[in-house]
Amino acid sequence: MKHNKSFAWMMAIAIASITMTACSLDGYEPEKPFVICPAPKTMLFACSFTQPEIHAGVDVLFNEDDIEWFNVTTREIKFREMEEPLYKRLEPFHEIYFYLGYDALFVVSSFVTDWDSRVYTDLVLHYDVITDPGHGHYYLHDCYPLQFINDERTQANIQKNAGQWELFTYYLESKGKLRH
Repeated sequence: MKHNKSFAWMMAIAIASITMTACSLDGYEPEKPFVICPAPKTMLFACSFTQPEIHAGVDVLFNEDDIEWFNVTTREIKFREMEEPLYKRLEPFHEIYFYLGYDALFVVSSFVTDWDSRVYTDLVLHYDVITDPGHGHYYLHDCYPLQFINDERTQANIQKNAGQWELFTYYLESKGKLRH
């Protein structure tokens, strides 16, 4: 019985030492003191209000867990199946604020659908139901309709959002959610 207790203690110590060094097994490094593995503090999310820290997650339209992938070439953003479809939660004429943590990333000027007749020269979330009937697709477009892509205001907004787009795509790539 005494032999089993000492064996159990040795196993517990071995498991604890493996667990403590698991954070730094990524290469040749001098031994470092034990540090708790950091939890991710940043999350990508979108909401319909400007100060998410005040609302503490209320009215979040979607977050990075709801995004299945983003195609950087077509700008299609594929969402996972949700209890309530996203298009039912989005409201036309309302801005959508994208955040990375509590830092504002960019603002989508509106949620638009194929039958929308308004012109936007800034970023929109476009819900396309005509191209593939029965299967709506979401796109983050620089303008709506797309024939306004060469408009002077659209081009200025593309330049204004360039840094945020780079951060957005880099973050999604780090999460394995970026397609080309």
